[in-house]
Amino acid sequence: MIRSFRFTSLLSAAKPLRSFACSSSPAIEPPQCSSSSSISLRITHPKTPLFLRAPSHAAPLSEVWKWHGWAKDLASSVDDNSSPEDEDSLDSILLLRELKWLIEDSIEASDHHHPVIITGTETPRGDDGEKKSVKLRASLEELYDLWRQRIEKRRPFQYVVGCEHWRDLVLCVEEGVLIPRPETELVVDMVEEVVRGDEWFKRGVWADLGTGSGAIAIGVARVLGGCGRVIATDLSHVAIAVAGNNVRRYGLEGMVEVREGSWFEPLKDVEGKLVGLVSNPPYIPSDDIPGLQAEVGRHEPRLALDGGVDGTDSLLHLCDGASRMLTSGGFFAFETNGEKQSKMIVDYMTSNLKDSFSGVKIVSDFAGIGRFVTGFRL
Repeated sequence: MIRSFRFTSLLSAAKPLRSFACSSSPAIEPPQCSSSSSISLRITHPKTPLFLRAPSHAAPLSEVWKWHGWAKDLASSVDDNSSPEDEDSLDSILLLRELKWLIEDSIEASDHHHPVIITGTETPRGDDGEKKSVKLRASLEELYDLWRQRIEKRRPFQYVVGCEHWRDLVLCVEEGVLIPRPETELVVDMVEEVVRGDEWFKRGVWADLGTGSGAIAIGVARVLGGCGRVIATDLSHVAIAVAGNNVRRYGLEGMVEVREGSWFEPLKDVEGKLVGLVSNPPYIPSDDIPGLQAEVGRHEPRLALDGGVDGTDSLLHLCDGASRMLTSGGFFAFETNGEKQSKMIVDYMTSNLKDSFSGVKIVSDFAGIGRFVTGFRL
């Protein structure tokens, strides 16, 4: 089941971008040295999302109903505690939808048929509620705590349940890894279009830089259909562990190789040989981070958000690196913060790197915002 859930994009979650100029000098590699926060998040084995846990807990139906009622009341109360002028307030309708998903992920499928669990319209009566036992993938105590975190701490729902539904995938995510956005799905669509037009792209080596959860790398590998391979890189140890886990879950170990390191550093063995290069890099201007939606600014890794003073540090580095990493005819697609950044990146590539690329253009996202820059190596 793919949830029709749309997480707020980084662009709409941030303050309006200021006018800024793109440097004409060669990009210096943006600092990606591990911060103290990333060091504290070092993990060996990613957390298991709720929907993949064994139903090793049980509770009386009456107690599950009690929790469900409490959770609904807490979700509904956000309307009373927010003002119409507050652009960053919670939406009770969305929260109730998330509560339904939390129930689906935490209760064994065989118990989903019960009307109390599906609709919440029937209250268990007398002994029926006490005798009927519901199998859970988390204890009721944990479910109470998870829902408090969602509302009181504004913890992203994806971190609460440990996964995100993206394209036709269900990807494990956790703190320390950027939650993949719907807009980024279009990067895979662009790759699919290029591959469909020329089988040469299907047989070569692709790279996904700053892979995070591994979303783009896995999506590209599935597009390649058993041909070629994808190298996914990330500086974050957490991201490497989570991406590797997602790659294994989809049985793509033979097609997707996850390498730890900063940008092009782990790709020295394929310099000048890549047929494709894709990335959703950090692109939020540093001063705009405090204005992000609470779920983003408080919880998602700054390393995956902060693109420097004007948000283009990583993007410029990717442009310069693409000129030496891609083989002749190779394709690239980079996600940006929107119209202004996209135009500046196109200007940079068509002026400073005019002898390296052709067909450089801006591609719009679902909302018609020019969010992606694509092109080919000469």
